[in-house]
Amino acid sequence: MAASFSFDVVSEFDRQELVNAIDQTTREIQSRYDLKDTKTTVELGETTITIHTDSEFTLDAIHTLLQMKAAKRNLSLKIFDYGKIEASSGNRVRQEITLRKGISQEIAKKITKLIRDEFNKVQGSIQGDAVRVSAKSKDDLQAVMQRLKQEELPVALQFTNYR
Repeated sequence: MAASFSFDVVSEFDRQELVNAIDQTTREIQSRYDLKDTKTTVELGETTITIHTDSEFTLDAIHTLLQMKAAKRNLSLKIFDYGKIEASSGNRVRQEITLRKGISQEIAKKITKLIRDEFNKVQGSIQGDAVRVSAKSKDDLQAVMQRLKQEELPVALQFTNYR
């Protein structure tokens, strides 16, 4: 029997790096002249980030800060799913940012269909919130990885368990 090789396509992020990015954002908010007196808070929950601030203008500045800090820490900006901006008490605004983790069934089906259509010697199977890709040749797996990196998907993809 010939050896079979495989890897998993997942969508995850390093939580500690996200914590560090939020800490850096908070520190910069406290020290930046234009944001210092806005009484802005950035709170990290289990699956969300909540921002309370004075106005939509400062909220945009905080988005930019958070994205810069996340990018420096090798976090994909696709993990942020911005919710709608809500009015809060005292003429303040609040926004929840949902953190995307895992591949939805719809996106997993799209990935397996792409693999089936373009690579006839490679199999893709959905396993929970990941996609297992297997083939007899490592070269075929490398080609699939390259193709998936080119695809514009709404989630950040990582490749794990390469064997």
